[in-house]
Amino acid sequence: MIVATGRVVVTSAVDIVAKYRNLSDSEQILYIMASSSSQGGIQQLLAAEQEAQHIVNAARSAKLARLKQAKDEAEKEIAEYRAHVELEFQKKVAASSGDSGANVKRLEQETEAKIHHLKTEASRISQDVVEMLLRHVTTVRN
Repeated sequence: MIVATGRVVVTSAVDIVAKYRNLSDSEQILYIMASSSSQGGIQQLLAAEQEAQHIVNAARSAKLARLKQAKDEAEKEIAEYRAHVELEFQKKVAASSGDSGANVKRLEQETEAKIHHLKTEASRISQDVVEMLLRHVTTVRN
């Protein structure tokens, strides 16, 4: 600290006492006045530093609160999207399962129709086939 006379530089409490004793009466008065005004300045600086620290702490707390809120909102959106996608998937599964049952029934009906058609055709031409086979077996060629 530099005192009003400009000659005294104070670096510790021991230096303050030693320098104070070596000053003249008028210098001691100036030193006391400078010390008291610089003490007020130091107090103001300490108060300003504390206030700044409170402001920084409040800003950090607000930032953490905003981050937590953003995280919560993001998790909520993810959960909603996941539920929406799952619902769409379940709808598609249900639709394809229903179609699958209908497809199986349709295929069974088509198969039965084809089997019936083959049986009727076989019974219709069976006599002709038997006659043709007998004719080829009994006919001798030279």
